[in-house]
Amino acid sequence: MNNETVARAPAPAGTVPAGTVLAGMYGEHRLALVRLAMLLVGDLESAEDIVQDVFSRLHAKGPQALTLAYVRVCVLNASRSVLRRRGVAVRAAVGRTADEPVDSAETAALLGESRQEMLAALDRLPRRQREVLILRYYLDLSDADIARATRVRESTVRSNVSRGLDRLERELGGKA
Repeated sequence: MNNETVARAPAPAGTVPAGTVLAGMYGEHRLALVRLAMLLVGDLESAEDIVQDVFSRLHAKGPQALTLAYVRVCVLNASRSVLRRRGVAVRAAVGRTADEPVDSAETAALLGESRQEMLAALDRLPRRQREVLILRYYLDLSDADIARATRVRESTVRSNVSRGLDRLERELGGKA
């Protein structure tokens, strides 16, 4: 067996290796991205898997995709894929009886009753309205940033925000 170490060419002067940038971004933004995914898909395990998968795919992609906005779009798209797969599974299991997913005792203890109501109401919104509300009020993104992330016009973002807020207000009885 050969004990030689493999010498790697140093990065060009003034540049940071992509792995270092990705590791820094992961350390700094992972929790916020997991929270975003959790708001979109509704459970912590799937949200953590989504973020981990996004970062592993980005590692293979290279340094050109290492902006926070791009990573958010990747998390949004991966969350949509998870929800799509769930919908397919639900449609395939239409004839069977399925119990509603039950939150763990830990999750129930962490979330207050009003927050659980809000999350449930958000979950009942159409996908696009839920996404724009989460991006607007959780990530504090502008209409232009939301439009880029969801690939719609800014006017569509504004109308979805308005309709989503109106529906939340009706469902929560003015508590929103």
